[in-house]
Amino acid sequence: MNTVMRTLLRPCKKTTELIDKQMFTPLTLKEKLQLQAHKALCRTCNEYEKQSKLLDALIGKWFAIDSNKNMSQLDEDKKNKIIKAIKEI
Repeated sequence: MNTVMRTLLRPCKKTTELIDKQMFTPLTLKEKLQLQAHKALCRTCNEYEKQSKLLDALIGKWFAIDSNKNMSQLDEDKKNKIIKAIKEI
């Protein structure tokens, strides 16, 4: 039983890696179980996931708008808006 708990309950650092990974690639069944088990007990990692998804959506939105201009960098105004949105969380 102890081995099962150690396998499922990962430290926050490893859990945040899974949170980031799931945005780009599908997680294995084991990784999904580890993520859900940890998030069931850890409010901090749940908040990290919400903030990470918000940042991904904001940045994706701005790059989609700028893709018509063939720009690969955000201008200063958009950078400041992102920083302001993060501080308001």
